[in-house]
Amino acid sequence: MTTWSSDELNRIEAADELEMAPRRSDGTLRKPVPIWVVREGDDLYVRSYRGPDGSWWRTARSSHEGRVRSGGVDKDVAFTEETDASVNDRIDAAYRAKYGRFGGAYVNPMVAARPTTLKLVPR
Repeated sequence: MTTWSSDELNRIEAADELEMAPRRSDGTLRKPVPIWVVREGDDLYVRSYRGPDGSWWRTARSSHEGRVRSGGVDKDVAFTEETDASVNDRIDAAYRAKYGRFGGAYVNPMVAARPTTLKLVPR
């Protein structure tokens, strides 16, 4: 299994947004959409602000693969659902710490979107 390099993790962690382009069922990539990304240890996670209604999330959950770009890093990834409650608790804290400056109107929906948590696994 491929892992993120320290440089890639640091660069993506420092960026406010990540461009997410999940792969469609026909093999093409969706148009990239900007989303928030957080780091927990040596892993990167994303959530859908719109919850399970987010169209990029539905595509990512269905295909389990796509491409991300952030902080000068451009990478093919696999998406795996993160359901571990303790990991999600730490992801909640990471969203609050990184994006708290934007206020609860933006951060609270991201914390509430726990069921949409996807881990980004480099390929």
